[in-house]
Amino acid sequence: MGFRSGINERQRRLGEELRRVRDASGLSASQIGEALGVKGPNISHVEAGRIGLTLERLKTWLDLCEVTDPGYRAGLIAMGESTGKGWWTEFKPHVVPSALDLAEFEASSTALDSYQTLLIPGLLQTKAYSEVIHDYAEKKVEFRQRRQELLTAENAPSFRAVIHEAALHMMYGGPTIMRDQLNHLMEVSKLPHVTIQILPFDCTTYSSTETPFVLMRRAHARLDTVLLEQPHSSYFLGDPEDVAAFRRKFERIRGLALPPLHVAAPSPSATHRDSLGLIQHIRYKIQGR
Repeated sequence: MGFRSGINERQRRLGEELRRVRDASGLSASQIGEALGVKGPNISHVEAGRIGLTLERLKTWLDLCEVTDPGYRAGLIAMGESTGKGWWTEFKPHVVPSALDLAEFEASSTALDSYQTLLIPGLLQTKAYSEVIHDYAEKKVEFRQRRQELLTAENAPSFRAVIHEAALHMMYGGPTIMRDQLNHLMEVSKLPHVTIQILPFDCTTYSSTETPFVLMRRAHARLDTVLLEQPHSSYFLGDPEDVAAFRRKFERIRGLALPPLHVAAPSPSATHRDSLGLIQHIRYKIQGR
């Protein structure tokens, strides 16, 4: 049971979940250690993600803690067996660790919910827009483009995005890039598993959060994860109460946002307001610049 040189988010989260089930069972670290044939202090290292477990020991841990829910149990075992390697591995020298963790979590998610305030969500950005955001760092732009392949994969997760109107008015890269970006939003919204809504400036109800976040839903709700995006850092939340709070926040924001983009569907009436109409209005204003 050697110590890891670095701990990724999946390893940290698995340790966190093992601690939760142990606490819920009432078993001590020493009791788990004795059953696994390891010293008690090593259990603390496992729960911190610093060392891993063999599949046999992981299953024994879950048995001792009476983890019988098949979906939750299978999810924990999958996390323990994963090597963490994927297309994102080659980008390790070029992007921050949280970006690698995000790509790994996205790859194993069944659904993604994104709320953005001043930027277009990464999965919806055009290459030109991404270049401006990343100051033309080639590998970072390539990494973002590779992430976007998730939306057109065979088993693509459902993706719901709520974008504050402010992000549509930011002229990152100039009018041409922003006009193309708005066109891209309308194009991507045609995918059956993609839903895009705009939260307008004139929303009269406080939306309760100004922090952009992504809710990554897994096959079992107890393994859902929230990524909070800050200007200089990002961090993940896995505590069930925290995740539940962000689920409620997203549903509230969705309820306050305009109806989703439906490019092919005609407007019900001349007075009807929806996300498509607002994007078309902003695009028209940009064309006049």
